[in-house]
Amino acid sequence: MEERLQKILARMGVASRRKAEELILEGKVLVNGKVATLGMKADPERDTIKVGGRLLVRPEPKVYIALHKPKGVLTTLEEGAEMPTIRELIRDVRFRVYPAGRLDFHSEGLLLLTNDGELAYRLMHPSYRIPKTYLVKVKGVIEDRDIERLRRGVRLEDGMTAPAKVRRVTRRGTEKNSWLEMTVHEGRKRQIRRMLERVGHPVLRLKRTRIDGIELGALAAGRWRRLSEDEVKRLKRSVKMY
Repeated sequence: MEERLQKILARMGVASRRKAEELILEGKVLVNGKVATLGMKADPERDTIKVGGRLLVRPEPKVYIALHKPKGVLTTLEEGAEMPTIRELIRDVRFRVYPAGRLDFHSEGLLLLTNDGELAYRLMHPSYRIPKTYLVKVKGVIEDRDIERLRRGVRLEDGMTAPAKVRRVTRRGTEKNSWLEMTVHEGRKRQIRRMLERVGHPVLRLKRTRIDGIELGALAAGRWRRLSEDEVKRLKRSVKMY
């Protein structure tokens, strides 16, 4: 995000705002190779800033990755957690990235991570209605009337859910339980699990397979891959960054 250059210099400990203004007036500050002027704005994440010939900020390249989070791993980058975290799975990513959304400890599947703060914010904001698809194994044989309830929306303690797309998935050896594919666009905590508990079919397994057309595919559990240029463009179009 752009802000006044003297504010950036002060925040990064180069000088006070008044002294930063003096440095700018003296022509000692360059932005993308050009002499800065007083009142000029810059974006530390996008612009190269030099003060007195010394490189102050070199923006990192934007990184976009898909991770297959295994079950039993926390969606956190914090150090010192008692449980395994996704931090351990992305140690070979050269730049620091952050998850654009979450999966709970007992769930698995697709996570998107990036250092593009604006994209991450928009992907998580409910107003952009980003669809997320899950493969779900539930306890018991689910009846058509319960599937219709899920499709219409289910009343939870924090209000009515939006309608979901739901279809049966046939798998061998699951006569006593059921498999569903569900697509929702809300970001409520544990939403799929809570919806299915509400209709009397607790979740036995939950795997996110798709986010807005970005597929988990054959990516192995615990592995990551870079998103293609077309995949990044698709996400940005969905959140109106183009």
